[in-house]
Amino acid sequence: MSPVKAVLFDRDGTLVRDVPYNADPGLVRPVEGAREALDELRARGVRTGVVTNQSGIARGLLTGADARRVNRRVEELLGPFDVWALCPHGPDDGCRCRKPRPGMVLWAAGRIRVHPADCVVIGDIGADMEAARRAGAHGILVPTPQTRPEEVTAAPHRAPDLTTAVRLLLTAPPWDRPGAIPPPGDPGGTSGPARTTPARRIGTDPSASRTGRAGQGRRG
Repeated sequence: MSPVKAVLFDRDGTLVRDVPYNADPGLVRPVEGAREALDELRARGVRTGVVTNQSGIARGLLTGADARRVNRRVEELLGPFDVWALCPHGPDDGCRCRKPRPGMVLWAAGRIRVHPADCVVIGDIGADMEAARRAGAHGILVPTPQTRPEEVTAAPHRAPDLTTAVRLLLTAPPWDRPGAIPPPGDPGGTSGPARTTPARRIGTDPSASRTGRAGQGRRG
């Protein structure tokens, strides 16, 4: 079994092509290699989840039901995830779940009973990496043309594509190399998201038996 116990993915731009404020399941297109990478994790006993900002809900551009339909389509194409966390808030709402805050990462880790330090967050923008850092998890950035250069430079670890990122963490995690610096603890002093975190209240996973996310980092 892999020393990594769980991988939490950003949705838009990481697992599927980024369609801003997507409310149409028919527009869901997985990125190249996504299904194979996920199947490899599942075969190794690694839990998988999605942590997604969906501020289009707060902006009135889609509904929670729209987001759940899109998430169900993601699962139809990529297979089942162990946990979904979805934040429906806007950038100025002051919630604790929206990335770069750590609420969704902490909540998802708690939901699947995995310590954040045993989790890896894979995403395509700096907010994903910052959420991982604040939660005490590892982060791997998979840049896209929309990723800012400064985000690439600041990323703790990088991979050119999703397949490489997964193989890296399964075979030779960079944080396990001699002299590597361990991830910081949660600077907020929390061991998990507060019981009142909005992500717990609003997120629902595609099958209504797990949980969901909101907005696309700075895109969402």
